[in-house]
Amino acid sequence: MEVYTWQATSKNGEKKNGEMEADNEGLIIGQLRRQGFKDIKVKPKSKRSFRKAKVTEIEVVVFTRQLAVMVGAGLPLVSCFDLVSKGSENPRVREATSNIRTAIESGVTLTEAMSREPDMFDELFINLVQAGEQSGILDAVLNRLAIYKEKAAALKGKVKSAMTYPISVIVIALVITAVLMIYVVPVFAELFESFGAKLPAPTRVVIDISNWTQKYWWVMGLAIFASLRVFAQMYKTNEHFHYKMDKLSLNLPIFGPILRKAAVARFARTFGTMIAAGTPILESLVNVAKTAGNRVVEEAVLNSRSSISEGRTLTEPLIASGIFPSMVTQMIAIGESTGNLETMLNKVADFYEEEVDRAVDSLTSLLEPLILVFLGVLIGGLVVAMYMPIFQMGAAV
Repeated sequence: MEVYTWQATSKNGEKKNGEMEADNEGLIIGQLRRQGFKDIKVKPKSKRSFRKAKVTEIEVVVFTRQLAVMVGAGLPLVSCFDLVSKGSENPRVREATSNIRTAIESGVTLTEAMSREPDMFDELFINLVQAGEQSGILDAVLNRLAIYKEKAAALKGKVKSAMTYPISVIVIALVITAVLMIYVVPVFAELFESFGAKLPAPTRVVIDISNWTQKYWWVMGLAIFASLRVFAQMYKTNEHFHYKMDKLSLNLPIFGPILRKAAVARFARTFGTMIAAGTPILESLVNVAKTAGNRVVEEAVLNSRSSISEGRTLTEPLIASGIFPSMVTQMIAIGESTGNLETMLNKVADFYEEEVDRAVDSLTSLLEPLILVFLGVLIGGLVVAMYMPIFQMGAAV
């Protein structure tokens, strides 16, 4: 069914409008005529605003927490989604929750209703909800999902902040340099030319770079844009290139350890949440691999699944991958042998989420002096190069 908007005149001559869901326009026109409306105009509801509105991770976290609280309080699912729909400011969230409520009212299961909104609920979310429905512990599963989503969003935010800070500073520094090269250095160049004196080598180099930048700035911009576009396309479509870049990211100096710890924390948190929800280990590992966010980690997890299928242990392929620290594999091995795998995984996740916290704080402390040195050399070097001829003239006088 589709959503249609309608306008019509009532028996009293009042102009009315609204929205209705139906298979086609004729059904809506017929229903309105039976209610006594005339001058009926019906058209499909524009979805343009929904395409613009996206569901953020924070909104999914808030939705999950709200739903967990309401289901735990014993409210019917229809009422839960009705309240969530009315309380959200995002039109896409309102549409999705309204669709789910309508589907549940028509007799569809919660799992199937949510699976119809893939841009809001990923496969992991759907599988956990399905496990909760089948085992009759939906409220407990939703609480675990809420905790998982909150911790996953927090972890992603920490990693993003670690990457954003140095990149943003470098970009600003390059923009300032470009402005100096295009607008400030030419003024100094004209002044020095009027002197007729021989310029120091650093000054000549800066002026030459400035002249080239003024003539070919568009070439630089086009080259940067094309390089980023090609990189993004290859990363998206070329599996071998994607794997190599993911492997490289885990071995980068400074940033690599943070990404590695974040990958371990995500693996442990996702795996532990799925096991706690009652999902079979083999099925859990498939979902853990899909949400790994890194092809190297995904390969290690899938190898572990194959190992279990062949009657071997979970830890052997994890050790062979070289990604997971020995402490992690030892705790997983203990969890396997004692039947407390869920507990061990959650402890690993807690530990490495704290490790990411500490690593991000340390990175900020380490990068601040390095960035200051970079800015000093770049901007300070330009300023000194431009003032060297003036200093020489002052010394000659």
